[in-house]
Amino acid sequence: MFHMSKMESSGIDFRDLRVLDALIREGSITRAAVSLETTQPAISKLLARLRLRFDDPLFVRRGSGVQPTARALEMAAQIRALLEMADRLWQERLPFDPRKSEKTFSLLLTDVGMVRFLPPLVARLSELAPRVQVRAIPLDSRHFALKLESGEADLALGALPRAAGHLRSQRLYSDGYASVVRRGHPRPAAARTRRGFLEEKHILITASETGHAAHLETQRVLTRAIARTNILLQVPSFIAGAIVASQTDGVATLPANLATIVAEPLGMTVFKTPVALPRIEIAQYWHERYHRDPAHRWLRSITLDLFGNRA
Repeated sequence: MFHMSKMESSGIDFRDLRVLDALIREGSITRAAVSLETTQPAISKLLARLRLRFDDPLFVRRGSGVQPTARALEMAAQIRALLEMADRLWQERLPFDPRKSEKTFSLLLTDVGMVRFLPPLVARLSELAPRVQVRAIPLDSRHFALKLESGEADLALGALPRAAGHLRSQRLYSDGYASVVRRGHPRPAAARTRRGFLEEKHILITASETGHAAHLETQRVLTRAIARTNILLQVPSFIAGAIVASQTDGVATLPANLATIVAEPLGMTVFKTPVALPRIEIAQYWHERYHRDPAHRWLRSITLDLFGNRA
């Protein structure tokens, strides 16, 4: 049994436990170092000390990662419980003062989300909380719930229709689609009609579990409507698709907010997509563990104020 008294007398502190927890969760020394914002050598050095302390390897090599031993797995649930208890005690004792806080907020975002959310959010935080930092993490819709649960990320912002039921969420706004072509495109007027649009060459943005899963139905509609010979490129990134369209005669169909943002700097013209497409529901997601945390509540209030109920 892994008792607190034994932990204290053995010289193991909560930093050690966070490293063990990260290694069990990530299965990789490199990824554990990234999640804890430290270096791989620091993790390796600490792990060597813990192996001596527990008289057990704790983790063994498996391919490019590491696999916990039976001893490490035996302690995993107790380590997680101790860390959760410590987090709750810390949150209850310390009120959040945005002017003085040096907290780093970690946000899970797609490439669209980074362009859409980060500029106004960073500007607002710089004004209200000058010492606070923001860390953007690429959103993988297959694993984002685990990152929210572990505390590796504070919020996920985006369209995540298959989000786990145990996550909390708050709707921000609904977005549609718009299409873009470069200025100087040979047929800008024709492209605005359904017939002309379907006759153009297209950069088709494909849905991806690593961010754009909500785009799948739109992809299906466009794939059915556009002849295969008129698909110039398939790419799993709205930003990349927009850049390619800005340098070719291809048409890219993007979330409307993104199209408005990138059109001017990329020298593009925006128009309403002449094909009926579903709308995207954008929300913020977080784990129940952090629902009452003062800093977390403050951050959610800022994102709601900036982006809530925006068309």
